[in-house]
Amino acid sequence: MTGQKFPRLVEAFDESVDVIVVGYGFAGAVSAIAAHDAGAKVLLLEKMADPGGISVCAGGGLRLSRDRDAAFSYLKATNDGTTPDDVIGAFVDGMFEVEDFVAELVKVNNAEIVRVERPGNYPFPGYDSMYFLEIDKVPGFDRETGYPHARSLRNGTNMMKVLEDNVTARGIEVRFSTAAERLITGPDGEVHGLWVEGVNGPRAICAKRGVILACGGFEANQAMQRQYWQLNPVYSAAFRGNTGDGIRMATDVGAGLWHMWHFHGSYGFRHSDPNFPFAIRMKRLPDWVPEVRETEAVMSWILLDRRGRRFMNEYEPYVQDTGHRALDVMDPSTVQKPNIPCFAVVDEEGRKMYPLGGVVFNDRDVTPYEWSADNLKEVQNGILTKCDTVEDLAETIGCDVAELEESLHRWDKACAAGQDEALGRPPKTMAPIKTPPYYVGEIWPVVSNTQGGPVHDTKQRVLNAYGEPIPRLYEAGEVGSIWGHLYLSGANLSECFIGGRIAGREVASLEDWYLMR
Repeated sequence: MTGQKFPRLVEAFDESVDVIVVGYGFAGAVSAIAAHDAGAKVLLLEKMADPGGISVCAGGGLRLSRDRDAAFSYLKATNDGTTPDDVIGAFVDGMFEVEDFVAELVKVNNAEIVRVERPGNYPFPGYDSMYFLEIDKVPGFDRETGYPHARSLRNGTNMMKVLEDNVTARGIEVRFSTAAERLITGPDGEVHGLWVEGVNGPRAICAKRGVILACGGFEANQAMQRQYWQLNPVYSAAFRGNTGDGIRMATDVGAGLWHMWHFHGSYGFRHSDPNFPFAIRMKRLPDWVPEVRETEAVMSWILLDRRGRRFMNEYEPYVQDTGHRALDVMDPSTVQKPNIPCFAVVDEEGRKMYPLGGVVFNDRDVTPYEWSADNLKEVQNGILTKCDTVEDLAETIGCDVAELEESLHRWDKACAAGQDEALGRPPKTMAPIKTPPYYVGEIWPVVSNTQGGPVHDTKQRVLNAYGEPIPRLYEAGEVGSIWGHLYLSGANLSECFIGGRIAGREVASLEDWYLMR
């Protein structure tokens, strides 16, 4: 689609509202609610046929803290200088408003709120001040089947139900299957509206107070991945709708970018059916920090490279965030990636422990895939390969038998000693691999969601390359996240609420530019 079809400047609009919110996940819903409650007429757009975005796939827990100073210290350490202190501070301040806000939201359907105690993922000062706020139950709603188009890790569907009921109760207009295409600006660069493409063709919609971009990142856009990441291929784990639309629209009007290299992801399987669009992450295991060893769980597998050697700590402090990073290695003399794919290996005892994979998604066109409890369905459909001997295992991987035997011997010896001196895996997570048959599956980098996008300030205003606000353009959620180095589990969802509330209130407070002409 060209700029001629969607010109930056327009003489007349097809319709007008006060505020346009792009994207109907957690961030978009909260932004719309906040703008509406501040007195604005809001239009909420979603290019997919259903609500939820990638938010609905998540655990649904909002990461909060009991101590402001402790939370700030922790988040400053995890961001490692990539995010300004005042922006981190605004997020931390917002953490202490979310619980009361959610308590108001649940009045719409009498949903039950629960606190889940869980420290931060990394052993930095302040990690022990953290907890999760979740929606445990929504009367009359089944979190597993209530949204037929979606599966969540835990309570993501419950939180989405609370938000959707609030949007509906307020009478906020929602349009599905309507894609935002290009921002409309005035001669001075001020954002005046948005071009959309929907069932009735292209329309120019005036946003008299402003536009909020809450349409996620670019995890489903492999072309953008290739430009910003060395690691490839990386397969999306949950949602095909996040294709970088907000990033393109914002940079089109001069936005600066941050954190484009950083994504929240791990490692996992590809389905043997090439038509299945999503990667399958390996089993989520509890987070750990050195002082809280009781949270460790036994991990039944090790990862081997194509030579049959271990190359990483498979159980890093937050493997669901950084598990992919050890795969990001390239041999510049051959331009080969020795760790892509790599191989997950378990023995018969490990196979019996628990399902090795799990699927989350938000997509009405995908037939749900349920990983079997004993991992045997995955042997039948080819995701896993059963190997009766070490020789069979070496042939499947394509490595030298002697090299593989030595790797398994070193691992079993480390398990017996209770210490992984080579790569530092936590002792309680270690399980030997010595009881045939063996099971092996190809492992690929997996992205849950990206963190990079347009830079914003403490008011959620999108900034240009000189750090100046682009008038009447705001953002919320993953489209330009504050997480620039290490991620705090659940904090993207907190960011949807905190940033969405700020953006909604701020844009609703602006004067009507159309009347000011």
